[in-house]
Amino acid sequence: MPANTQTLDPEDLRQFVADVLDVDPENVTDDAHFVAELGVDSLKALEVLVALERKYQIKISEDEVRDMTTFAEVRDLVQGKLDGE
Repeated sequence: MPANTQTLDPEDLRQFVADVLDVDPENVTDDAHFVAELGVDSLKALEVLVALERKYQIKISEDEVRDMTTFAEVRDLVQGKLDGE
């Protein structure tokens, strides 16, 4: 089965994550720390996980969620999943 070659629009993803977190997209910078700067707790992280899986039709493991501490890490993970990595 060929890998999904869906192109990820980083700004669309940024807006999507901001909507799920209920924060302004301007606050979701590439290096903004989800917990320290955006106040993301474990429940909110799970909400982001489920929303990303549904929107992009991907599967994210709990270990991968723990590694997602910034928007840049989320973007890279989602793009990797879309690329079939």
